[in-house]
Amino acid sequence: MEVKKLSISWQFLIVLVLILQILSALDFDPYRVLGVTRTASQADIKKAYKKLAREWHPDKNRDPGAADKFIQISKAYEILSNEEKRSNYDHYGDAGENQGYQQQQREYRFRHFHENFYFDESFFHFPFNSERRDSIDEKYLLHFSHYVNEVVPDSFRKPYLIKVTSDWCFSCIHIEPVWKEVVQELEGLGVGIGVVHAGYERRLAHHLGAHSTPSILGIINGKVSFFHNAVVHENLRQFVESLLPGNLVEKVTNKNYVRFLSGWQQENKPHVLLFDQAPSVPLIYKLTAFAYRDYLSFGYVFVRVRGAEEMTRQYNINVYVSTILVFKEHINKPADVMQARGLKKQVVDNFITQNKYLLAARLTSQKLFHELCPVKRSHRQRKYCVVLLTPEATKLNKPFEAFLSFALANTQDTVRFVHVYSGRQQEFSSTLLPHSEAFQGKSAVSILERRNTAGRVVYRTLEDPWTGSESDKFILLGFLDQLRKDPGLLASEAVLPDLTDELAPVFLLRWLYSASDYLSDCWETMFHSNWREMMPLLSLIFSALFILFGTVIVQAFSDSNDERESHPPDKEEVPEKAGKTEPSFTKESSSSKVPKKGFVEVTELTDVTYTSNLVRLRPGHMNVVLILSNSTRSALLQKFAFEVYTFTGSSCLHFSFLSLDKHREWLEYLLEFAQDAAPIPNQYDKHFMERDYTGYVLALNGHKKYFCLFKPQKTVEEEEAMGSCGDLDAALHLGEARGKPSSGPGPRPLKGKLSKLSLWMERLLEGSLQRFYIPSWPELD
Repeated sequence: MEVKKLSISWQFLIVLVLILQILSALDFDPYRVLGVTRTASQADIKKAYKKLAREWHPDKNRDPGAADKFIQISKAYEILSNEEKRSNYDHYGDAGENQGYQQQQREYRFRHFHENFYFDESFFHFPFNSERRDSIDEKYLLHFSHYVNEVVPDSFRKPYLIKVTSDWCFSCIHIEPVWKEVVQELEGLGVGIGVVHAGYERRLAHHLGAHSTPSILGIINGKVSFFHNAVVHENLRQFVESLLPGNLVEKVTNKNYVRFLSGWQQENKPHVLLFDQAPSVPLIYKLTAFAYRDYLSFGYVFVRVRGAEEMTRQYNINVYVSTILVFKEHINKPADVMQARGLKKQVVDNFITQNKYLLAARLTSQKLFHELCPVKRSHRQRKYCVVLLTPEATKLNKPFEAFLSFALANTQDTVRFVHVYSGRQQEFSSTLLPHSEAFQGKSAVSILERRNTAGRVVYRTLEDPWTGSESDKFILLGFLDQLRKDPGLLASEAVLPDLTDELAPVFLLRWLYSASDYLSDCWETMFHSNWREMMPLLSLIFSALFILFGTVIVQAFSDSNDERESHPPDKEEVPEKAGKTEPSFTKESSSSKVPKKGFVEVTELTDVTYTSNLVRLRPGHMNVVLILSNSTRSALLQKFAFEVYTFTGSSCLHFSFLSLDKHREWLEYLLEFAQDAAPIPNQYDKHFMERDYTGYVLALNGHKKYFCLFKPQKTVEEEEAMGSCGDLDAALHLGEARGKPSSGPGPRPLKGKLSKLSLWMERLLEGSLQRFYIPSWPELD
């Protein structure tokens, strides 16, 4: 008896040791060992590894556990430095190389534990996480990267039905038979299937908004919708059908079939008709219409309803078999027919793919041009495009009908026929058309071959306009036969501009669609989502209300605006301490950079460019403005460009000029802030409007509302002129002090006024010039 108790005690001890080993292996986290986050880069991981390896190396660290710690650090770095092992660990919790061995060891230990203690075998075959259940969902398991990179983009072509499950979930086991049945049916129809394990993919489950299990949701066009009804076969099928847009398939009868089939010219798409006995549109047909909605328009005819007899007789339809007709440019005769007692996804997809385009489709976008006229990959994969450049017409004209009949008779796989409305695609057409009056208002045919995706093509345009006569057809046929033998006939080369998207909705419609989608999402979230999902929306609403309420309160109880109007600030109080000004440019911009251009770009400061070049100038940027008149414009601009050329390498400087004849009042308003506190003598004398400001240079900082001033001076005053924004009145009355007005250039040449501008520019970049602040920039009339 004692021996038996001792044996049982040893068995318990062994089992306890094994469990501790398993838990320690499962608890190993390489990110925690290296002390990095899961988003850390390889450089951060390597840096952390080197630091810890130096610290815990057994030769340097005498700690008894240093050896084990060093082994963990090495193992963690081995996993995280290998992208494949790191990905396996992120997805499965294991690096992957010994995953099978560890699983076998765990199974052996568990089985050995089971055999020694004689538990009932049914306990170990409880349906939670069993092999049978895993085999169903394993095929459809999703990971975050796979969802973002594959499922979301693919949801624009087909809807996805996703189940969120977890371990120890009784409801998940309950819905398993229904889920399996629905998956087998919907996957055959073209619906994408996915399974998310919330225990292993918490990030993806949180991203989807699934906070409980089981959860079933649908994804279409990147938008997530939750299933809220009882999990039965019919409800799940209706849920998938409700994800699809309601206008995919149009109901067609004798009254509207002519209008429906005639829409090919406006929509630039083939039209598809399904004749079937079911009163509602089959789900497989809706899914096909959703997948190919950008290429074809789909209609449905219920053959048992009154009003379908005329169509069934005209197109010779067998009402007892599902029939699909594809119509292109001719509505009286289908371009292709398919009949089948049961519609199969693969068969329908192949049939639709073969009829995606019209016989002579119109190039309405650059994407369609890439698909119809692909780039040449090799000499054996040459693809030629025969392009008809024709004026737009409401009805089919003779040149287009002749071109269409020629395309219908074509049997060469290497030739594709398209047409372009020359009025809508003017740049594209003018590149291919010869510059001749013979082609004005007439159709022309060009044969081209694309060489790269940048627009480079080789082409040749037929010498005469295309009238659709038999001689034109004969000439085109002979040219195509010669081209098949000698590709060098395409002698001309050009770069085609991108095509304008003719069918794109206008901005207002796109905005309305986006707003309606957002409102529908908010409405659904409000009624079907839990409070955790509603918190961001509620937070946004309450924040907006708080800001609005706070603004009203502040405006109601604040009288700062009234005080500002009743006590305007004195101009003399503007700070004028040049010694305390901080440099406005960094060292990088203050150093003279090599000019990037061989010229100086100087723009005129007008009422059009005033806002962008000054009022809304980016922080840290300045506009250097030269003041000139019409008579001194040419001479001063040349000297100005010469002086500031070495500073054009700085991206923070912009150069402009201001016409004194047009904007004298604006300039004099600014210069008032640069005067001394003492009253200015003779401010309103007879020479006030004759002062000469030509040659003045202002450095304007639009963001901080200040400017620095350069004033042209006589030689004796040049030292003060280099950026000294001091005694402006001395400069303003310089001519008057000598007994004559300053309206003319005087004996000194005009270019001499800017002789010291380069030195002033250096001081500007150093930040050592005096600044004159203004309350706001005046309007430039």
